[in-house]
Amino acid sequence: MATQFPPPSKRQKREALETTRTQTAPATIPDGSIRIRFVDQSTGTSSDLPVLTVPLSQATTSNLNLLLNELKDQSDDRIPYRFYHSSSTEALGDKEDVWTSLVKPGKVSSEEEVVLQYAPQAVFRVKAVSRCAAAVSGHGDNILAVQFSPKDSSRMASGSGDKTVRIWDCDTGTPAHTLKGHSRWVLAVSYSPDGSLLASGGYDNEVRIWDPAAGKQIGGALKGHTNFITSLCWEPFHLQQQGRPRVASSSKDSTVRVWDAVGGRQDFALTGHKSSVTCVKWGGTGRIYTSSHDKSIKVWDSTTGTLVHTLSGHAHWVNHLALSTDFVLRTAYHDHTRKVPSSVEDKLAKARSRFEKAATINGEVVERLATASEDCTIFLWTPLSSPKPVTRMTGHQKQINQVCFSPDGTLVASSAWDNHVKLWSARDGKFLFTLRAHVGPVYMASFSADSRLLASCSKDTTLKVWDMRTGKLKEDLPGHKDQVFALDWSPDGEKVGSGGADKQVRIWRH
Repeated sequence: MATQFPPPSKRQKREALETTRTQTAPATIPDGSIRIRFVDQSTGTSSDLPVLTVPLSQATTSNLNLLLNELKDQSDDRIPYRFYHSSSTEALGDKEDVWTSLVKPGKVSSEEEVVLQYAPQAVFRVKAVSRCAAAVSGHGDNILAVQFSPKDSSRMASGSGDKTVRIWDCDTGTPAHTLKGHSRWVLAVSYSPDGSLLASGGYDNEVRIWDPAAGKQIGGALKGHTNFITSLCWEPFHLQQQGRPRVASSSKDSTVRVWDAVGGRQDFALTGHKSSVTCVKWGGTGRIYTSSHDKSIKVWDSTTGTLVHTLSGHAHWVNHLALSTDFVLRTAYHDHTRKVPSSVEDKLAKARSRFEKAATINGEVVERLATASEDCTIFLWTPLSSPKPVTRMTGHQKQINQVCFSPDGTLVASSAWDNHVKLWSARDGKFLFTLRAHVGPVYMASFSADSRLLASCSKDTTLKVWDMRTGKLKEDLPGHKDQVFALDWSPDGEKVGSGGADKQVRIWRH
């Protein structure tokens, strides 16, 4: 069910006609210059960059990119940047200039010093998915979870109410394996960071580990929980003991259990929450973060299982949490170059360096945490340095389902029951955009690997793709026959997978 925009009214048509009549040739940029100060958006400082005097005719986005790379001694290995003026949440377009965007509309004066915040963009670009490449039937009930392999976009796992996990070959749009073993609904699936293992959990209170390549179960079911599994998260690759990957499972029984996935044993249980644990995330510094219906978020040490902090502030159930490093932890040593290191040591080194690069701000490791709640608010935390929130983000009118960080760690997207997705700055929690087009509750959202696009899925049966620079709708993707519960954008940016109440897995491509 695509969102139908109403046709323009007579008044709108008349105004459009007037505008076309009165439009003149584009104004030329006058002579003169403007002083520009570059400020790093992540730190809010200009460090040792000088204030530049730039001719107005030369102050285009592409020229500013060249200038900034020269100033930062990156002319040999240029990084594309996006520029923001402090008065605007929208970045300057790739083909815009300072005169047309800022001086002419009166946002700044050419007499004053203009502060432009800069943020690096990914060196690769992901294209917006625009068509359904495959609609694959096979599941016999609602599809409740989907996730792509971190290796590439050719394999995706889905968990369903029909008690099975399925592995799909996304290149051909066919089922590769059907994994049977669960006795009730499967609520969560999660690939290990190296892609060699798959964990699943659900209403039967059990966690199962699978070999996704062979389609076989590894060992027996991991038993210990006394209520259903709500989420799963693997230990980051660079922290794992060799040959002993661990996975954490959260449950409605108020506990989180950490399992040796290959040995099939429980390492320890994290007990301290007074109500259902809704989400678990394993950070790159060895901390485990858990959210609960008891309104609190707890931070645990993953080596000893001891409680480090309790983060409190929410007034209702905490539904979901996200880490600013989620993307690099999920993909470990897999990146856009598709070059996989040959030795285990090189893989560990690459996974560790990718994490450190993503988490380091001003020379120190900062892992930001966003928490979404039934109280319609999001809190932003830096739990490694302080148990107090950085800020409280308000604006949603109903409960928030899910929150996620962009892979570059600069944006936070929140999906809620008020039919909206909202975008926030991950540095200070400043509100940026409301993404409006869904006509039903939005269940979740997923960023593209280059952080330039966002996909969202909703009760209104559609997926939508949004442009992160402007906050505008880029693609409307109807096709599902019923509400869409789960989606994932593959880490290589090639495909989006979705599933829902129509029991069909859909693979979307550009």
